[in-house]
Amino acid sequence: MIAYTYEGSELEVFEQATNWKSYFNSQLSGYLRGRVLEVGAGLGATTRLLCDGRQDEWVALEPDPALAQGMRERLAADPLPIPVEVRVATLADLPAEELFDTILYIDVLEHIEDDRREMERAARHLKPGGRVIVLAPAHQCLYTPFDQAIGHYRRYSIRSLRGAAPRNLRAERLFYLDSVGMLASLANRLLLRSAQPSLRQVLFWDRVLVRTSRVVDRLLRYRVGKSVIGIWRKG
Repeated sequence: MIAYTYEGSELEVFEQATNWKSYFNSQLSGYLRGRVLEVGAGLGATTRLLCDGRQDEWVALEPDPALAQGMRERLAADPLPIPVEVRVATLADLPAEELFDTILYIDVLEHIEDDRREMERAARHLKPGGRVIVLAPAHQCLYTPFDQAIGHYRRYSIRSLRGAAPRNLRAERLFYLDSVGMLASLANRLLLRSAQPSLRQVLFWDRVLVRTSRVVDRLLRYRVGKSVIGIWRKG
């Protein structure tokens, strides 16, 4: 494995976005069963949210050794309902015979230059009937210097995210979340042009805009949003 250091500095700030995490968890939790692989686990904030004990096993991949060690220390201090195995690795490092029921990319796929090849790898590591779940930032028109600074190669539409998946994965759901947050991001892109959100901005988005989006998204039937979710099944 090639040595890797994550360049972003936003992970601890976005850990404070508890309403947002609760919101996307409400959309994903019903799919998280069996043996779960989380790709790009970072400091483990998403792991702590999604790993609720209903899974059989949880493996967390993180290519940055410092982040992986930080995650191990957090888990040692405050264990989750089931043991979590933290590996300093990427999906390409796994043996071909290692299979999972669920593979997660939560704000990760946009960091991978060859996303199609990555999704093909994920499909090979799925058991029959297993699922790949992706949550990613939406709409290339919202791409900012902040995206570039934290290593985003792209933002996705439903169409482009669908196009990243191989043919042996069947799309079950593709939809947007956070319609109100999208409007705020568009205003920032066109008017304010701030390079990186402050903690104050993140907290306002999380406490006010996300709560409003939970209502508005349903009215819009999840056709508009700042983030996009894709769920695919193998076989």
